[in-house]
Amino acid sequence: MAIPTLAVWKLTSCDGCQLTLLDCEDELLALTGVVHISHFTEASSVDEPGPYDVSIVEGSVTTPEEFTHIRRIREMSRVLVVVGACATAGGIQALRNFADVDEFRSVVYAQPQHIATLATSTPVSAHVKVDYELHGCPIDRGQLIEVLTAFLAGRKPNLPNTTVCTECKRRGLTCVMVADGKPCLGPVTHAGCGAICPAYKRGCFGCFGPVRDPNVAALVPQLREHGMDEDDITRVFRTFTAAAPEWRSR
Repeated sequence: MAIPTLAVWKLTSCDGCQLTLLDCEDELLALTGVVHISHFTEASSVDEPGPYDVSIVEGSVTTPEEFTHIRRIREMSRVLVVVGACATAGGIQALRNFADVDEFRSVVYAQPQHIATLATSTPVSAHVKVDYELHGCPIDRGQLIEVLTAFLAGRKPNLPNTTVCTECKRRGLTCVMVADGKPCLGPVTHAGCGAICPAYKRGCFGCFGPVRDPNVAALVPQLREHGMDEDDITRVFRTFTAAAPEWRSR
């Protein structure tokens, strides 16, 4: 029986989610015994041609080359898993979607004519079919291991579709909005981080992106009541996942 092949790809991103995979040291050693890593530039110089059983993609589609590259990856991959805020919702670089990219380019680069970039930064799902999405900036290592383990076991991965609020409840944390009067995006943010910020008495700022069908309209008045003006509200929704459709209108 052939050993399944795994490829890990980078688009426009900071590499943090790939490093999360490398941080799974014990699990990664076990994984190498049952999966053949065909492409993973962050970890190896091996670069074998597809097709691949599983491809993991980090980063948003931000350049013309990536626009073409993600289609090739999809064609070569039986299962496509996108990881991190950039790949699932455009990332911080999607802030360009609300401004003039040509102006940015002229200010930042001495020779802007040599910089090839798209006017927008978009999630992978805007261009190809995605099988699974792992949210976060960076992703949770436990969720990543769950996806790979589920693939090897021939089952669907058990990924949460609840909010950060549910994680607060499981940890027995006091609600920072109710108890401390702090604005928090926990009621509309995808679970997976373990409620790290509320555990330290900070409001969630949405790095795991929107949960499915978030009730943003109900949360916004609460954010105003807790001291945020319209600019603050727009800024907090656009920070990590600016291209997420559920939050894009803010």
